[in-house]
Amino acid sequence: MSDFDVVIVGAGAVGLACGYAFARKGMSTLVIERENRIGSGVSSRNSQVIHAGFYYPTGSLKARFCVEGRRALYDFLTAHHIAHAKCGKLLVATDESEIPAIEKIAKQAEINDVEGMRWITGAEAHAMEPELRAVAALHFSESGILDAHGYMEALEGEIAAHDGAVVLNTPFLGAAPSSEGFEVRVGGEAPTTISTQRLIVSAGLAAQACARLIEGFPADRIPKQHLGKGNYFTLSGVKAPFQRLIYPPPIPGALGTHYSRDLGGAARFGPDLEWVDTEDYHVDPARAETFYDAVRRFWPGLPDGALVPDYAGIRPKIHGPGEPQPDFVIDDPSAHGMSGLVCLFGIESPGLTSSLAISDEVLRRLV
Repeated sequence: MSDFDVVIVGAGAVGLACGYAFARKGMSTLVIERENRIGSGVSSRNSQVIHAGFYYPTGSLKARFCVEGRRALYDFLTAHHIAHAKCGKLLVATDESEIPAIEKIAKQAEINDVEGMRWITGAEAHAMEPELRAVAALHFSESGILDAHGYMEALEGEIAAHDGAVVLNTPFLGAAPSSEGFEVRVGGEAPTTISTQRLIVSAGLAAQACARLIEGFPADRIPKQHLGKGNYFTLSGVKAPFQRLIYPPPIPGALGTHYSRDLGGAARFGPDLEWVDTEDYHVDPARAETFYDAVRRFWPGLPDGALVPDYAGIRPKIHGPGEPQPDFVIDDPSAHGMSGLVCLFGIESPGLTSSLAISDEVLRRLV
């Protein structure tokens, strides 16, 4: 008999959601995390936005999981009394040349079954947000913000309530197929080997490195990783200008520098997209210059000197500069030929919103 029915590598939002999905099915579940707290990687360094799901190509995993995941996420947050706000989002055209891009997104939203969308004029947008400059906009009522750490803590609590466990300071050192599934080597203060019938790699920025540590995993199934750094700036000495999320049309490879706020009402702008070679979370104050230009397109009242560095996140992108943005990769036995194994690659935005839907899909593919 194996020690566990499933071992999950990575205690970010998606890894914990997977743990929750398997544990509530009555399966013995272990989530291992190399850091000393949950959600310390990609899951803690984003906008904490609940996305509606209108950006993503027809038939893609991102399109399906974002919409399904959003609906499930709101139910979970409400049931577990996790702080969140369905504040809505305005996707704005700041001049006539941007309207075709907005029209294209509106059509995609309809295809993706995104509810709560409506066209509004520039005057209507200004009435909703007096500081906003827009000639037209799409209003998405289902977009929102959440306490991402509260969400992950609730997932951890659910895993424990269903007799699963999340263990910290426990790096994944490798795995080898066995007659029962996998022998998994873990490190930490008491390195050991555990056995499991199923293994899920949900390790964010470390996904490729973990996959290479699995004996027999085909190297050609491991996508090349690119690090997309997103810098954020916040306001100093200025009241937050908007109640809703404000987004421009997306840029190649990212959603563009947008406005969000946290649950306490503090304003935040970002992320931009900076391709980097190493994990570096320092925010260069000089990048504020490009932020002023981007933000003043939709908020012309942004005062000089008001932007200060906040934080940065790095997304585990599987495409590089100038390349088309790919879908989520859920590599299951049908792709790599190793029974009981799923490796997740390129789980960036909208991974947080999609987490419960991704976990249900992983469960479906392994059970």
